[in-house]
Amino acid sequence: MTAPNNIPIGWAHCSLADIVTLNPKNEANPEQVAGFVPMALAPTSYHGTLHFEEKLWGEIKKSYTNFADGDVIFAKVTPCFENGKASIVRGLPNGIGAGSSEFYVLRPASKNISSTLIFSIIKSQPFMQQGAQNMTGAVGLRRVPRAYVEAFPIVLPPAAEQKVIADQLDTLLTQVETTKARLESIPETLKRFRKSVLTAAVSGRLTEEWLREKSTQKESWPILTAKEICEKVQSGSTPKNNPFEQNGTVPFLKVYNIVDQKIDFEYRSQFITEEVHTTKLKRSIGYPGDILMNIVGPPLGKVAILPDTHSEWNLNQALTLFRPDSGKLLPKFLYYVLCEGSLVRDVTHDLKGIVGQVNISLTQCREAKIPCPPLTEQTEIVRRVDQLFAHADGIEQQVNQALARVNHLTQSILAKAFRGELTAQWREDNPELISGENSAEALLERIKAERAAKVPAKRTRKKAIA
Repeated sequence: MTAPNNIPIGWAHCSLADIVTLNPKNEANPEQVAGFVPMALAPTSYHGTLHFEEKLWGEIKKSYTNFADGDVIFAKVTPCFENGKASIVRGLPNGIGAGSSEFYVLRPASKNISSTLIFSIIKSQPFMQQGAQNMTGAVGLRRVPRAYVEAFPIVLPPAAEQKVIADQLDTLLTQVETTKARLESIPETLKRFRKSVLTAAVSGRLTEEWLREKSTQKESWPILTAKEICEKVQSGSTPKNNPFEQNGTVPFLKVYNIVDQKIDFEYRSQFITEEVHTTKLKRSIGYPGDILMNIVGPPLGKVAILPDTHSEWNLNQALTLFRPDSGKLLPKFLYYVLCEGSLVRDVTHDLKGIVGQVNISLTQCREAKIPCPPLTEQTEIVRRVDQLFAHADGIEQQVNQALARVNHLTQSILAKAFRGELTAQWREDNPELISGENSAEALLERIKAERAAKVPAKRTRKKAIA
């Protein structure tokens, strides 16, 4: 059932100001215990818990935003507003509290206005999106204007239907958030899986079955130092006189160019001239297939293989280059050995550096112990790790796609609720609860009348008798 203006029968157009009191004050004994809510304790998810500290009401009532159980609070300042910091207030000591001055408080204007309905409006995409667009103030301190909140247009359901909507939203969005939590836990599981694959790869466990299938007896791998099996192990250096301002042609890498164990040269790319590259920095020239590892942290152990997008590279002093001897070590196998992290763990007790920084020395890199299985086994290890990692990457991609759909689902459900689609059958079955005195229009008239009755009469001066 819909009205002629395309809203459900019994619903009414109004603004938020028509159904809430914005930033009300509490009256309570100063010696009472109350809840105190700094911005950091406000949740961002729909069913997130609002945490609080206990303080005496007299200590917080004047300098902070007041609220009480049943109110809806939300952040008005960037970026907390965009992050969705908001909550229905529940369970405060003595039912009262105060918090950050950057909160707006919406108190239902009637017991027949659902706090859940108000909260759902605040969490809806139209309110969030338009609120961000209407922010005012200086960069970094932009806030949602009070006038925007008060004037925000809504479609109000009848009181009985509000309760039905609230129950359905609670059920549906609980399911959504449970699904989201499960999906969000998968990347950490995949991270542990990748780590276990690398551990199996460098210990020989990954190819035990392969060796049995070939009827080959497993042999102990020789452990050699990096300088014994690499043609070059060399840290970079930073050129003087800021050559990056010149029109360079050789890509120059820093630690931040290693992202997710790959070279990301789109991020803050810098170039040096061919002259600087071949004269002043010739010792740290890198070629496609060389492996880089950062030796200044934290964090330590960022690793990447130089791609063939450029024929030559160069690197700064926070990176060390490993160029394996092709007759002893496959570049991809060495890459996986370094990704596994034994080199960093083995030298952790000897790390040096200034406060807040730790360094691995070039000597420690050259003396690093590297397992050296036969080249045929290295090839099989690389093949298997590549295959398992590709499988994990595929799962992670599917998870990210599913998360995007779940995140959209929350807003889709809220939109359906505000169009009356979640309660269409309920309205068909309960016409008496949405019409006449039970309609939203009648509810708005009662709120208006109650507010008018509370407004104190203006005092008038008596005219003096001439």
